[in-house]
Amino acid sequence: MTQALLPVERGASGSSPIAHVIVIIQENRSFDNFFATFPGADGATTGRVAAVPGPERSQCPYPRATTVPLAQHPLVEGRDFGHNYGDFLIAYDNGKMDGFNLVPVPKKGTLDCLTPYIYVNPGQIKPIWALAFQYVLADHVFETQGSGSFTAHQDLIAGGTRISKWASVIDDPGVYPWGCDSPPGTKMGLITNKLVYKRFSGPFPCFTQYRTLRDLLDAKRVSWKYYTPAIIPDGPTRGNAAIWDAFDAIKAVRDGPQWRTHVASPNTLIFNDIDTGSLPAVSWLTPDGFNSDHPQESINHKDVDLGPQWVANVVDAIGESKYWNSCAIIILWDDWGGFYDHESPAFLRDDQGGLGFRIPMLIVSPYVQPHVEHTQYETASIVKFIEENFRLDGPLQEPDARAKSITNAFNFNQTPRPFQLIESNHSRTFFLHQRPSGLPVDTE
Repeated sequence: MTQALLPVERGASGSSPIAHVIVIIQENRSFDNFFATFPGADGATTGRVAAVPGPERSQCPYPRATTVPLAQHPLVEGRDFGHNYGDFLIAYDNGKMDGFNLVPVPKKGTLDCLTPYIYVNPGQIKPIWALAFQYVLADHVFETQGSGSFTAHQDLIAGGTRISKWASVIDDPGVYPWGCDSPPGTKMGLITNKLVYKRFSGPFPCFTQYRTLRDLLDAKRVSWKYYTPAIIPDGPTRGNAAIWDAFDAIKAVRDGPQWRTHVASPNTLIFNDIDTGSLPAVSWLTPDGFNSDHPQESINHKDVDLGPQWVANVVDAIGESKYWNSCAIIILWDDWGGFYDHESPAFLRDDQGGLGFRIPMLIVSPYVQPHVEHTQYETASIVKFIEENFRLDGPLQEPDARAKSITNAFNFNQTPRPFQLIESNHSRTFFLHQRPSGLPVDTE
C-alpha cells in the first residue's frame, strides 16, 4: 500500500456533534510492531539491542550492543513477552531504548533476544491499515503507565490508578481471575510517589479508592456500557472474564446492580444494540482471545488474522447504522506487549509509572480527514476526550488532567464524510456464531 495522505485542516471547532464514543480495545502491540512502514508515520525498521551479560551471551546472536533489522513477521507469535513495569524499565534502559532483548521470558527467566524485534506483515492486518489510510492514525500515543493490560484497562476508565496520596497500583494481580473475583489474599503491585516499585505488596484488586468515568457519566445521566467476552462457567478464568472487564475491579460496579445492566456479555451484544438503536453514549469493547491481536493466544486458532476482521466488522456495523454521523470510534492496543519501539517516552517516571511506550491508535469518525496525527497523546487522552465531549465534571486523576485530548484530530465544522465499507474476510455471522475461547488472553 503506497497511498499518500493529504494535508488536512487541523483542530476541532464549533460544538461537538459526537453523541456516541466507542472505544475498541485490542491487545499487546507497540506502534512499530504494527506500523513500522506506514507512509508518513514515525515508524522504524531497525532497532537497538543492548550488550548481553556474560552468563547469557551464548543465548543471543548479538551479544554486543548494536543495531539490528526488524524482521517482518506474521501476526501470530508463539511467545508472550514480559511487559510489566519491571520489564518496561529493562527495555527502556535509562532512555537508550535498547533493552528489549534483555527482558526475561515470563516464568522462564531466559532471554528472547531478537524475537521482540519484529513488525507485522501489513498483508495480515489489511483492515487495520485500511482504517489508518481512511481516517486518523496517531503515531505518538504513549501508555499512561509503563505496564501491562490490567492497569492499562483501568487507565481507560479512570485516567489513572492512584489509591492514596503516596501510591498507585501497577501491573496485575498475578493470579486469575483479575479483579473483585480474585482469590482471597491476592495483592496488586504498587508504585509510590517516591518511585519505589513494590511487586505484589498492594491492596486486593477490588477498588473503592478512586472514581471512574462511570461516576461522571452517571452524574450527568449519560448512558454507558462495557461489552465483555462471554463468561464461561468452567473456563480458565473460573467463570469470569475479568481480564477483559475493567469494571470487574471496581467494587461499586462488580457488587452492584450495574454489573447486570451496564456490563454486556457476550461482547457481540454490541451488534444487537447497534441494530436496535440502543447503543449507549459511551461504550468500551473488549475482544475474545482469538480476536484480540494478542501474539500468543491467536496461534490456537486456524485463522491467524481474526483480530483485524473483528475490528472491521464492528466498525462496519456502526458505519452502516444511524450512529455514523454522531460517532467517534477509537481503536487502540492496550500495551506494548514487549515488542520493540524506537521512540522514547515523552517523559518518564511520574509517580504512577508513566509514561510508557508507544501503542497504536486509530480515530474513525465522519468528522476527521485522513492523516497521521503526530500530537503527543497518552491512554488518558481518551478519558479526557470523553470528559470534554460530554461536559463531565472531570478530571478524575492527574494523568487525564495533564493529557492532551484527542479533540484536535477532529474538524467538527466539516460535512460528515460518508462511510466506506472496510473489507474483511469474515462476516458478522462468523463472529456471532464463533465459539468463545474462554482464554485468559494476557497474563500480564
